Amino acid sequence: MATDINKEALVEMVAGKTGQTKKEIEITVDTIVDVIMDALHEDRKVTIAGFGTFKVTHRASREGINPQTKERITIGAVNTPKFTAGKRLKEAVRSQVKKSAEPEAAAAEAM
Repeated sequence: MATDINKEALVEMVAGKTGQTKKEIEITVDTIVDVIMDALHEDRKVTIAGFGTFKVTHRASREGINPQTKERITIGAVNTPKFTAGKRLKEAVRSQVKKSAEPEAAAAEAM
């Protein structure tokens, strides 16, 4: 299984591909994240073609039940960030699942 990629690893990988310094890439990554957060704070949608869309969803207040006391409570309205994957990202993930499933299927057939 592949290891997860954190911000530090992402910066190293991008720096390796672009030839820029890690510091320059870290500033770029931080700036991109800040711009996306600022846009979402202003209730604007951010679309990166082929990658996906970041947007804010609005959840209305609703009634719930406290599981410990069984008392009815009001859960307040909240804004939540949402990411929807774009077509190219979905296709890349789907093809990766097919590739990783092929060796398992071959191993199962060999038994």
